[in-house]
Amino acid sequence: MIHLAVRRVNPELLEIFRKWMAQLNGPRHDEALATLVDEDCSHELVVLIEGPDGPLVIYAMEVESIEKSSEAAHYSAHQIDKDHRAVIDRAIGERLSLEKILDLH
Repeated sequence: MIHLAVRRVNPELLEIFRKWMAQLNGPRHDEALATLVDEDCSHELVVLIEGPDGPLVIYAMEVESIEKSSEAAHYSAHQIDKDHRAVIDRAIGERLSLEKILDLH
């Protein structure tokens, strides 16, 4: 199942967030993929949008259970997950509400 989350990005920390995503997509890619296995996630996509009130980030994850995936991430022993939480806790703000209006599969 695909799960989405939309959150605001602190504009002052946008470059830190971009650099972190570049780390996940670059030199720490293999570490990031290992965490997806633990989270039973087959695909994760992060998109940045410049909204009228500042930058927004959209997370899309394909997982069987978002609850189990979130729990695995929360209790992860991977250093990359700790590093990820440190960046996210600083750079990412409130979660915006979503309304699912179509789900075909």
